[in-house]
Amino acid sequence: MIRHIVMWKFRPGTEKEQEQFLYSLRALQGVIPQLVSCEVGWNVNDGEYDAALISEFRTFEDLEAYKNDPRHQAVSALCKSIRLSRAAVDYEIL
Repeated sequence: MIRHIVMWKFRPGTEKEQEQFLYSLRALQGVIPQLVSCEVGWNVNDGEYDAALISEFRTFEDLEAYKNDPRHQAVSALCKSIRLSRAAVDYEIL
């Protein structure tokens, strides 16, 4: 299994778009078959990032298929329009 973790810092004044982004990201579970599990949430503490995604895939190939899926690309485009920064890490669950 592959775990994919992403964190975002959003531009102030984009709160409506932020909610839409996180809602749309959650909605991909059960739609994109390679996405085994997906958790999305707001940071409840003061910190460098505002929200995070933790998702799992069976293989790195499945992760790449998810990233290239047009439905994910549409959600990602919204994120790119409202984010200040992004950090991501992918690793194999042993």
